[in-house]
Amino acid sequence: MDTITFEKSLAFAQDLDAKDPLSSYRDEFYLPKHSDGSDILYFCGNSLGLQPKKVAAYMQQELEDWKTHGVEGHFQAKNAWMPYHEFFSAKLAKVVGAQENEVVVMNTLTANLHFMMVSFYRPTNKRNKIIIEGTAFPSDKYAVTSQIRFHGYDPEECLIQLRPRTGEETLRTEDIEAVLREHADSVALLMLGGVNYYTGQFFDLEYLASVAHDIGAVVGYDLAHAVGNVALKLHHWNVDFAVWCHYKYLNSGPGAIAGAFVHQKHLTNPDIPRFEGWWGTDKKSRFLMKDNFESMPSAESWQLSNAPVFSMTPLLASLELFDAVGMQKLNEKSRQMTAYLEYLLLQIDSDRIRIITPSTSKDRGCQLSIQVKNGNKALFDKITAKGVIADWREPDVIRVAPVPLYNSYLDVYQFVQILQNSL
Repeated sequence: MDTITFEKSLAFAQDLDAKDPLSSYRDEFYLPKHSDGSDILYFCGNSLGLQPKKVAAYMQQELEDWKTHGVEGHFQAKNAWMPYHEFFSAKLAKVVGAQENEVVVMNTLTANLHFMMVSFYRPTNKRNKIIIEGTAFPSDKYAVTSQIRFHGYDPEECLIQLRPRTGEETLRTEDIEAVLREHADSVALLMLGGVNYYTGQFFDLEYLASVAHDIGAVVGYDLAHAVGNVALKLHHWNVDFAVWCHYKYLNSGPGAIAGAFVHQKHLTNPDIPRFEGWWGTDKKSRFLMKDNFESMPSAESWQLSNAPVFSMTPLLASLELFDAVGMQKLNEKSRQMTAYLEYLLLQIDSDRIRIITPSTSKDRGCQLSIQVKNGNKALFDKITAKGVIADWREPDVIRVAPVPLYNSYLDVYQFVQILQNSL
């Protein structure tokens, strides 16, 4: 995308929208309404994405097929329920940069994280440490801490929490590498969020995976804030496993079904430890009800149960949009729209706010985290009352995510005007 010189004017924002090749996709979503009937300025897709308008029709199809076919819907439904999880593989693989057999839709995010650690966190007396961000999402910390305890080790000794340098908000790649190499003989797992939920920092996942593998550690990533947001190449980066949710940038509804990735190199190992269930056994012999589990050479082997169709259906509607646009175009618009937001925020003459998200596009997605001086939530409450839905994170950050599928440049301009007037 050509670099453009931004301007601080309503006309400029309107011109950007007029030239935006993806602007029509905004009409594919329902936008919440303000009390005056106008569209809410919705910048919370990093927490819960908006509802695609086609979701209702997709859900109605499944309800009709249940009503019409009963149990035969497993075979006769328009989207047969028996192989339902397979309908996501091709489209989702494009989103995360994987081969089709490396991805599976199942469970919820933290459940998937635990299932993956059953397979890939195999501590020994010598190698038992997990490296994680000090500001990782709490659920990730709970999960890794409980796994360490489950294996009989002490989290105080085995959990290494990465911290920024004094006076800085984000982590430096060289500092993460230094910690990895300092503990080279004792690290079992590098477990990072692809994009940090608080700061919006996008880590150099490819390089860090290579460093972790160089010291003999396993690499796992939580992509909750990365999937559908930034360019991912999990297979090429040689990531061992990854997990994510679909209710943020993938717009699949509150508590939506989650996803997981297992690299091809692990899929042909039938002896890899895992928790097993009948939907993970070889589909050719699944209904022979054999006593022994027969793994498949795919991420499907980590499934436990048959597809929860009603939970999965919204994801079908959303992935149709992602497949139509393609991640490259979404990323191009995302970089430009986020840079435009950053430009406008920096024009505000106030010492009450500052951006703590990295300023380089390669080190962030579409989220900018605005730190409020003295942790004053009153500013957030003001902009909320004026028709902005963003996200407050304790102690002092407003997270704002201009999502390329449904946000406009005019949204961005109007948000900054409201923020400035509210200071």
